[in-house]
Amino acid sequence: MAASHGLDVVDVEISGPVKERVLRVFLEKNAEGRNLLKAEIAAGVEGLPERLVEGKLSVEQLSGVTHEDCAAFSRDFGVLLDVEELVPGGDYTLEASSPGLDRKLTKPEEFRRFAGCLVKVQTFEPIRNNRHWRGRLLAGAGQNISLDLAAVHQNSKSRKAGVNTVEIALDNVEKAELVPEI
Repeated sequence: MAASHGLDVVDVEISGPVKERVLRVFLEKNAEGRNLLKAEIAAGVEGLPERLVEGKLSVEQLSGVTHEDCAAFSRDFGVLLDVEELVPGGDYTLEASSPGLDRKLTKPEEFRRFAGCLVKVQTFEPIRNNRHWRGRLLAGAGQNISLDLAAVHQNSKSRKAGVNTVEIALDNVEKAELVPEI
């Protein structure tokens, strides 16, 4: 359903008690949609975000999803969910939205796509006696990511590690998310 709207599903979550459940679907423009946005920037189309046109914000950092995209997806997906009775119990609220500027990173391709962005990472197992890291995401190699720690002010534990970069195995990443640069 998302692909028919030119979108990719980033994440899905369901929360709340049975009578007040909320099904959230986080969406972004698919690769084709991001390429169209890049073409609009190159062509000088009016009405694009200023930071995007100035090059201070990468197209890859934006989800590119509009309110209209979410409304159209929600309308069509809601009908499918109801007709096929895909949500047990029937009572739920469907929300469709962008993953936001502080979006979660979970897949290897997302870490590659957002190389150069600030991230915060929490690991399952400590690395140099620390489980919490902030830095600029360097290009990931295979099943590892690297963070440039010099890009941001580090907490005392990170400073005591005495390194400028840290390499983290993807299977050791408990949680990772972008840090908005505004």
